[in-house]
Amino acid sequence: MALTSNQLGVTEAGNFIPKLWSDEVIATYKKNLVVANLVTKINHKGKKGNTIYIPKPARKEATAKATDTSVTLTAQTNSVLTVTIDKHFEYSTLIEDIAAVQALGSMRKFITDDAGHALSKIVDTHIMDKAAALNGGDGAIGASGWNKSQVWDATSGVLADWARGGAGNGSSFGAAGGDKAIRALIEKLDLADVPMDDRCLIITPRQYSDLLGINRFTEQQFIGSGDAIRTGKVGMVYGVEVFVTNNLPTTQCATNNVVHDIGLIIHKEALVLAEQVGIRTQTQYKQEYLADLLTADTLYGVSEYRDEAGFAFVTDR
Repeated sequence: MALTSNQLGVTEAGNFIPKLWSDEVIATYKKNLVVANLVTKINHKGKKGNTIYIPKPARKEATAKATDTSVTLTAQTNSVLTVTIDKHFEYSTLIEDIAAVQALGSMRKFITDDAGHALSKIVDTHIMDKAAALNGGDGAIGASGWNKSQVWDATSGVLADWARGGAGNGSSFGAAGGDKAIRALIEKLDLADVPMDDRCLIITPRQYSDLLGINRFTEQQFIGSGDAIRTGKVGMVYGVEVFVTNNLPTTQCATNNVVHDIGLIIHKEALVLAEQVGIRTQTQYKQEYLADLLTADTLYGVSEYRDEAGFAFVTDR
């Protein structure tokens, strides 16, 4: 039987130690996750079924108690969020015996890093794509999507919906009033009565570069202690933790010659990740190839959870 075109040969593979490989893939996966650490997680591991129903209780108003009258019963208007577990991704490689014996052990680190990075990237991407439905968005992504993303209008000093006509109406944090843009993003969450804790600002490296030009961000009291507890954390601005990732999506203006970055400001309950199978690593000896097959995979589902708890915004690159 002929070998496949993508197996690892003598010069491509490393020493094969299954337990170490599994631990290193999982560690690398966790290290590379950014957005997945900032949203609501549901552990569905070991459970059957492909659909999860999550109650979404609506907030109610308190009622004044009148003397000598019974209490006023509050009608419950709870809704249900449906999360479909339909995303199964894997990373596999075939390591020949001769390669496992002769190759340098450093190749193991490359493969485990690559597997963990590839799987974490796809999970983060799918979560971020769901942000296109926030703030009343239609959920469309890509060059013609993100219809309800917010844009800072430095001239009028207000946020507006993204308009891709012509060159688009995107601006940057580096534009006049960039700090006002951030305050306007935060105010939008405040007006929607979104809790102040567990909020985060997720931006691209270019947006971060613009942010560094805002004095209010670089002052020590806004950066904080510099304790980057979570992956990608670069500081804090106006009480909101700031994270940088190179995995955020982009959109385009109508002329298709100007690409714009997408950023997110979200509360933990804006999006949800349900894991049925976390990162696992399996091996199987393939006698017909005299090689070990290594596969790392994960099974999960993602969804928008609370529409008002976050939104995307568009900036110039």
